[in-house]
Amino acid sequence: MSDLENRRDRLEFNKLQKRLRRNVGKAIADFNMIEEGDKVMVCLSGGKDSYAMLEILMNLQKTAPVNFELVAVNMDQKQPGFPEHVLPEYLQSVGVPYHIVNKDTYSVVKEVVPEGKTTCGLCSRLRRGTLYGFAEEIGATKVALGHHKDDIVETLFLNMFYGGRLKAMPPKLRADDGRNIVIRPLAYCRESDLIAFAEHKQFPIIPCNLCGSQENLQRQAIKGMLNDWERKFPGRSDNIFAALTRVSPSQLADRDLYDFESLELDRSEPAREVDARSIEQSVDSWIPEDAREEEQVEAAQPMYIEARNL
Repeated sequence: MSDLENRRDRLEFNKLQKRLRRNVGKAIADFNMIEEGDKVMVCLSGGKDSYAMLEILMNLQKTAPVNFELVAVNMDQKQPGFPEHVLPEYLQSVGVPYHIVNKDTYSVVKEVVPEGKTTCGLCSRLRRGTLYGFAEEIGATKVALGHHKDDIVETLFLNMFYGGRLKAMPPKLRADDGRNIVIRPLAYCRESDLIAFAEHKQFPIIPCNLCGSQENLQRQAIKGMLNDWERKFPGRSDNIFAALTRVSPSQLADRDLYDFESLELDRSEPAREVDARSIEQSVDSWIPEDAREEEQVEAAQPMYIEARNL
C-alpha cells in the first residue's frame, strides 16, 4: 500500500472513530446512561459489537464529565471448542479489569431444545439471567450490552411480524425485577460502521456458531428485508429508528397507553379557518424541488407527515 493510500486509510478511520464516539456519547447523554460513580459492567461476548463498545467506553472514560468504573465480564457457557484463552489475553492487553463467569448453559440448552431448532432464544435468556445476577454480586450499577441501531430496528419488526407487539430494545431499561439497569451505548451506531471499526482494529473475534445451532431465520429474514429497503431507499432504517423516539400514543390504538374512552369535545374556542390550498403549499415546501422521486423524498417524509397533520 502506498503512502497516499495509507494516509487516506488513516483519515477514513479517524472519521469513523470520531463518528462512533460521537454517537455513543450522544446516546449516553440523551438517556443519562452513565452517572457519577457508576460501575459499568460491560458484557463482552467476543463479537465485533461488544469489543467496539468496550473500546469506545474506555476512550470516553478519559474525557467524560463524570467519573465511572468499567469492568468487562464474559460468560463461558462451556460450548465445545470455545477458545477460553482469547478474551483473558485480550482484556489483559488493554488493561481493563475483568471477570470470566463459568456457567454450563450449553448442556441445558441442548437438553431442552429439540434437535434442529434454534437455540438462540433460550441461550440468550439463560445468559442474561446469569449476568444480571453477577452484576449485583460485584456491585455493578449499570449493565452495558452491545446492541446497535440495526439490532433495535430489526427487533421492532420481529415483534410486529411474529409477536403482534409494537416494541423494540430501549437504549436504557430497568430489568423487570428492578434490580438492574441495562444500557445500550451503541444505540445510535450503525452495524456497517461497527464492522469497519472491528476490521481496522483486528479484534480477536469469537464466532457465535460454536453450539452448531441454526441461524435465527426470522431475524435473518427481517435483516434481509431492511437491507433491501436501505439499498432502494437510503436512510429508511434511520427514519424507522427516529420513529421510535417520536411516539404519538393518541395516534395508535393501545387503550392502556391512551385514554380513548374519556375523549370529549372541546369547542370552547372559535374554530380556526382553514385554507386547504395554503396547507398544501406549506406541506410541499418541505420537499425540495429536485427531490420528487420516491427514494429522494424518503428523507423528508417525517417532516412532510408532521406538517400534513397540523
